[in-house]
Amino acid sequence: MADVGEIMTDSTIPGETVREQIRKAADSLTATERRLSALILSNYPFAGLEPIQVIATSSNVSAPSISRFVSKLGYQGLQEFQQQLIKELRQGQKSPLDLRPTTSGITDEFFDNFIQKSTELLKASAGAITAAQFERVGSLLSDPKSDIYTLGGRISDLVAQYLSRHLKQIRAGVHQVSSEDDWWPEYIMRMRQRDVLVLVDFRRYQRSLEEFAERASKHCGLKIILITDRWMSPISKYASEVIALHIENETAFDSNVAAFALIEALITRVAEANWPQASQRIKKWDSLRTSVSHQREQVRES
Repeated sequence: MADVGEIMTDSTIPGETVREQIRKAADSLTATERRLSALILSNYPFAGLEPIQVIATSSNVSAPSISRFVSKLGYQGLQEFQQQLIKELRQGQKSPLDLRPTTSGITDEFFDNFIQKSTELLKASAGAITAAQFERVGSLLSDPKSDIYTLGGRISDLVAQYLSRHLKQIRAGVHQVSSEDDWWPEYIMRMRQRDVLVLVDFRRYQRSLEEFAERASKHCGLKIILITDRWMSPISKYASEVIALHIENETAFDSNVAAFALIEALITRVAEANWPQASQRIKKWDSLRTSVSHQREQVRES
């Protein structure tokens, strides 16, 4: 495997990840190159960091074919290709202290620039999700035979909670997994093969979430939907659907604007898929809420 310590420190990463480059080149790949790309994506990015002979043996592809493959993606050779993968790994570990540009500051145009960048993130993230993938994920969340479990990391759990709190009003069988990992075995024991687990994990990836995904997958083989960033949470190796969003907004803090937009689109998709039942559930939900809850909401809305 390439030695991270031998690679010089990176300042910025090119606009596209290797995963995105492979996806764009998919139609032009030969059968041999598709086999190689499948290996790299199956354990991304680590499979691409192995020595060339290991990659060749694992994919049953010759060393010259590997060299032609990385050249097709725009790299001078395997070393440059692996340097890019290592840069992506570093991006996945960056903290707010690393992300904040040295030229940052408050200007009169700060808010306008922030909104403009958020708009760009939304557009870029929309381009990273195909209509077919959105439909697949929406169908999984709409299936009344499947229970839905959601969980996120230290900050991203807010995204997972936003999804579960809305889905609970739309359909039955939705569970927000406790953030306290002592309770996780109880949730895993409930899970069945036909259920769906939605995990939200952005950089700096949470090791405990990866362990939870592994144990849930081994327990019953349920489908895992991963919402992550372009540098890819390690949970991706257990996921049947990976949605990689753009989160970098040139400040000390990554943006969740694309994540919440995606969640709102999925919530609407699930509701519209079975609106007669969803509307009846919402109506019954509202009728069973306490008068105190109604009064609190009326005060908030006034």
